[in-house]
Amino acid sequence: MQRRRFLQTSALGSMAAMLPGSQAEPVPEQKRLAVVTTVWRNRSHAWHMAERFLHGYPIKGRWHMPPFKVVSAYIDQFPEGELGRARAKEFGFPILSSIEETLRIDAEKINVDAVLIIGEHGDYEKNEFGQKKYPRYEFFKAVTDVYRKDGQSVPVFNDKHLSWKWDWAKEMVEISKELNFGFAAGSSLPVTWRMPSIDMPLHAPVEEMMCVAMGGMDSYDFHALEVIQCMAERRKGGETGVATVQGLKGDSVWKAMESGSWAAGGWDPKLFHACLTRCQTLRQPGDFSHRYPTPQQIREWVKEPLAYRIGYRDGTKATMLLMNGLVSDFTFAARIKGQDLPLSTLFYLPPTPNVTYSAELMARAEQTFRTGKSPNPIERTLLTSGLVEAGCRSVGTGQKTLPTPHLNVTYQPPRKSLFARS
Repeated sequence: MQRRRFLQTSALGSMAAMLPGSQAEPVPEQKRLAVVTTVWRNRSHAWHMAERFLHGYPIKGRWHMPPFKVVSAYIDQFPEGELGRARAKEFGFPILSSIEETLRIDAEKINVDAVLIIGEHGDYEKNEFGQKKYPRYEFFKAVTDVYRKDGQSVPVFNDKHLSWKWDWAKEMVEISKELNFGFAAGSSLPVTWRMPSIDMPLHAPVEEMMCVAMGGMDSYDFHALEVIQCMAERRKGGETGVATVQGLKGDSVWKAMESGSWAAGGWDPKLFHACLTRCQTLRQPGDFSHRYPTPQQIREWVKEPLAYRIGYRDGTKATMLLMNGLVSDFTFAARIKGQDLPLSTLFYLPPTPNVTYSAELMARAEQTFRTGKSPNPIERTLLTSGLVEAGCRSVGTGQKTLPTPHLNVTYQPPRKSLFARS
């Protein structure tokens, strides 16, 4: 199997060299990567992410072969149509029965250089607030238990939010710092392309923000919250943490929208308007086009609206709106003190089959594996993990405004955001 992988890699390099005008990179010497995942099937996150380290990926106009190869995998579930066994056979890595074996493959101690944890998709229970109890924390703990036993550690990338439970998410960050290994996490939204290609100015006096997006609670809310947070952290003073969260659904969303302001229980309608003007998927009535939807149409099309109203400790405000039926993309707008028009942009997600936004995310994972440092603050993912839990809990307890003193997460952003520009 090693010989087959060598021949495949050599053939890829030879083919690239033969193509006129090819921009493929030479294949580097590869280090060893372990994959720990819930499910490996078509369109799953393992398909999006782990396979980038099997086939390579396009970035900045070149086809890049990462200097890491998958040498072992732990897969928790094997539903109908799973791809893990086929990929293992094709690329010559074993699927092992425990995470400990996966990290120590054919050795007495850790025998990999990095770990990719993917805890998304699969058949798992939900808690009383509708959060799916994906075993990201359990996976992470199993990995770090091996680190403790073996007296060594390697970098980890954790897909999406850290855990459905705040205490566990916080513990994961604390363990990474205690054991001193590079720990990165999150989704593709902060690193994908933007249209227009703009950022929140560093130290901007931001007053209020909004993301209008697609998807459902405890899934796409995390993505929309990351859109907000990767912009919010750049405001004047950096990140100060979150004081309150209110989750709204159904008619409560429409009442909040009608209120016309944050003080009245809603949000700034100019931000909603700015988001819709950036949307590329805005629904249109019948066989018409180029129409801005009326409030009546929005209510008719959006059957299950969801909103999180977020009050930051420094007084900044933000609203996340999930509007299935109206939009199927992610847009952002912010009101900045002293500016007449909101800052606004689309967080662009290229379509299948290549979905190159996941290639951008895996480039950041690879950077973590190579350098031993996360390119973005892990505190961003910690805070967004807590926001998901707080939003779900608020919706599940009468849609009340919940105080969140535990979300006193403070940090400074990198001076330059790492979203795709080329």
